[in-house]
Parts: sequence; structure tokens; C-alpha cells
Amino acid sequence: MIKSDHPIRIAIVDDHALFREGVREILEAQEDLVVVGEAGTSFTALELVSQKRPDVLLLDVEIPGDAVTHTVSRARVISPTTQIIILSMYDGPHLLRQLLSAGIRGYLLKTVHRYELVAAIRSVHYEPDRLILVVSPESLAQMETARTEVLTTKEREVLELVAQAFSNRQIASRLNTTEATVKRHLRNIFVKLGAASRIDAVNRAIDASLITPTR
Repeated sequence: MIKSDHPIRIAIVDDHALFREGVREILEAQEDLVVVGEAGTSFTALELVSQKRPDVLLLDVEIPGDAVTHTVSRARVISPTTQIIILSMYDGPHLLRQLLSAGIRGYLLKTVHRYELVAAIRSVHYEPDRLILVVSPESLAQMETARTEVLTTKEREVLELVAQAFSNRQIASRLNTTEATVKRHLRNIFVKLGAASRIDAVNRAIDASLITPTR
């Protein structure tokens, strides 16, 4: 994991001020983390993302305003480099799959320990291709079913190039598309295969005979 001399800049979005204060105290006790702002609704959350461009956005799944999936999508357009971690008391697999497809990098139940939250923030910041999921066994079991979904032709093409160690930019060039489209395909691949990284996705696809191993 690559370290940086600059602290990880974090924004906290939750409609409960007491919860935000508690999370801020946990994070700012770490030398490499700094909270750059707080918000309590989807609208103020997007304003915060636009103004501060945080490295990591901690987003409650049930904040007032627009649906959380819309807020995630808008935040990613406003600040594509911001990694989004959802905090929730609810972990239904349908919503979880929607949010993963929208581009979140982590989904944590609010029952997690402080060290798990801190570790998740560092992981998504320094390893942007990694997914962090801390959910119930029931949701994990139901997410397992999604792994059997067949990849589309384009997703297979992307994953085969990933297996050959091509970067997103190189893949976009070879497939005559954009890097954003490649990233969207990769997010969908991660969700369908239940993968935590590019290498993990390749290995799972090979094990499931979805792609052919490179020689």
C-alpha cells in the first residue's frame, strides 16, 4: 500500500450531528486523516464535494433528499477522484449491488469497529481498485448469487486485456472507447464476480471459465 506525505481528506455526510461528531473524533485522532467538511442532506453533500473535492466521502445511505444512488452518481461526476464509502444500518443485497454499480468503493455497517473504518478509508484511498464490504452474512450469501451472472461480451474483452496487464487508458485505446467506460465495465465486473481487485477479478473469471488464461 502506497503512503503519502499528505493527509487523506475526508468528508462526512450523515443527518445525525452526534454521529458526525463521533466519526470526526475517531478520524482526527489519526495523524494521516483530516476531516474537511460535514453535511446532513444529499444537496449539501454535493455542495461539499464540489467545494472541497475530498479524497474520501463517507456517505450515510439514508440521508434526506435524493436517493443515495443518485447522490453517489452525481458526486462521482462532480469529483471523479473522490472515493465513496457508504455507512449504513441496512445492507440489503439489491441496494448494495446498485451502489456498487454506481461506483462506491466501500459499504460498511455502522456497527463496525473504529479500526475497521480507518482501515477502509486508507484502503480505498491507496488502492482505488479495491472494494471494501463489511456487511451481514446473509447479504454476502445473496451477493454470491450475483457472481454467477454471465459477463457481457464487452466486459469479457475488458477483463481479457486486464489479464494481459493493460492499463485502463490502454484498454480504452484498444477498444476505441473512453477510460470512464472502461472503469464502468470494471465496476460491473467486480459486482458480478464478487471481486475485490483487478487480479481477483481475473482469477475468478479464469476459475469460472469466463476468460482464457494468458500464456
